[in-house]
Amino acid sequence: MSDTRDPAAPTAGPDSAHAPPETVAECDPAEGLSGDPAAGGSHDSATGLSHDPATGHPRPPRREFKARGSFVTRCEGCNLPALNCLCPYRVQAECRARVWLLTHPLEHHKPTNTGRLIRDVLPETEVFTWYRTAPDARLLALLGDVRYAPFVIFPDDHEDYAHRVVGMDRVMAEVHADKVPVFIILDGTWRQARRIFRKSPYLAELPVLPLATERLTRYRLRKPASAAHLCTAEVAVELLRQAGDTEAAGILDDYFDAFNDSYAASRRHEKLEQPTPAMRRLQARGASAD
Repeated sequence: MSDTRDPAAPTAGPDSAHAPPETVAECDPAEGLSGDPAAGGSHDSATGLSHDPATGHPRPPRREFKARGSFVTRCEGCNLPALNCLCPYRVQAECRARVWLLTHPLEHHKPTNTGRLIRDVLPETEVFTWYRTAPDARLLALLGDVRYAPFVIFPDDHEDYAHRVVGMDRVMAEVHADKVPVFIILDGTWRQARRIFRKSPYLAELPVLPLATERLTRYRLRKPASAAHLCTAEVAVELLRQAGDTEAAGILDDYFDAFNDSYAASRRHEKLEQPTPAMRRLQARGASAD
């Protein structure tokens, strides 16, 4: 989130209405492709090529990753440096609304991407990798499911889609009509999110919900262009809170703070000797759930 050429984090608030909810380029470099389709590719050891999970087309192997962070030992569960693993503080929550992440493929490789936190806390979260010429078939099917009322989270800064812009009152109206509200968050840099929004025909008729909030970011892993620029997890927290899912919003907010503190300490090569207040709240919630 320190990419000064493309300073886009998920945003909200009156003085940042022209930037969308999204994750910006992180300080830690992307890791290589893995065998996990959710990570953006699969590796064929026989050919040395990786395959695009959406099209199946082979990709040339990436160069060996030697940038900062490449030799950090990471927890396989939370992807954080093992020095301050986040797994002991993972608590799942139920909520009425759903979050679907439409994620740029490069975002899967960024360990500081906060979209993964949403799926950790809300197990019914869907994560789709965006490819312009190969839309995810499961996403298309879900968009056609009458049980759901999907909303694209994006700012209302262009007249050409002004007729699609709605407010949270529309979300609550769908709830009263026994629909499940779905928040579709475009997970990428500002340039990537704009491209996803403009180049995805299946999003073209969906209502657009701008996030209006006075919240200032607490994300410390990069320097934002503005304190009103929120990361993906913070955007989800505010959407859930405004939609009435306050308990889920609170758990995700605490989990985000735990992630923030754990990662920041690991960057300093420091071990957190005592749980932070957010971590203690998560531990208490986990104990009560057991």
